[in-house]
Amino acid sequence: MSQINTIIFDLGGVLVDWSPNYVFHETYFETPEKRKFFFENICTSDWNEEQDAGRSYVEATQELVTKFPEWESQIRDYYGRWSDMLKAPIPETVEILRKLKQSGKYKIYALTNWHAGLFDIALTRYGFLHWFDGRVVSGEEMTRKPFPEFYQRLLDRYDVKPADAIFIDDNLRNVKAAEGMGIRSIHFTSAGELEKQLQKLEMLP
Repeated sequence: MSQINTIIFDLGGVLVDWSPNYVFHETYFETPEKRKFFFENICTSDWNEEQDAGRSYVEATQELVTKFPEWESQIRDYYGRWSDMLKAPIPETVEILRKLKQSGKYKIYALTNWHAGLFDIALTRYGFLHWFDGRVVSGEEMTRKPFPEFYQRLLDRYDVKPADAIFIDDNLRNVKAAEGMGIRSIHFTSAGELEKQLQKLEMLP
């Protein structure tokens, strides 16, 4: 593993604790069935990812309100209260990032599915997001993971060879896409497990 000189981090779910459940918690809806319907049929993961890839969240919100007027309040809360979904850094993973950065052995980049305007909120909140040697944000690129061209943007922009890099993401779909491009990957499940895997690779003491 000595040839690895580049580490690529996902952000949400790895370094930042973000979840719609912080707004749409168990007591937000009158019944569990309504909550299930909302996430499976209205503000779905696929719908959110359209905004991650650059679509206006104002346009996206209005379209859903027109389609589901009886859910207007809940739909508007999705982006109206988006900053409440941005809970906090994940301190144990941020500490791993700090150690890797301070080792001076690696170039470290961020590759994230994130709406460009909303990403600015995170940039003002969290200083560690400025530790990276570069970042590629889906909302700025108008494409996203798991599409190969999104990974390729980072490789090309920062002159990274796939065989020299390792990619860390909590979404197995995105991990498999990176592996399909020849990038070694770690499926993030916890900071403790990530630390163990990096130690096995002799990337952390």
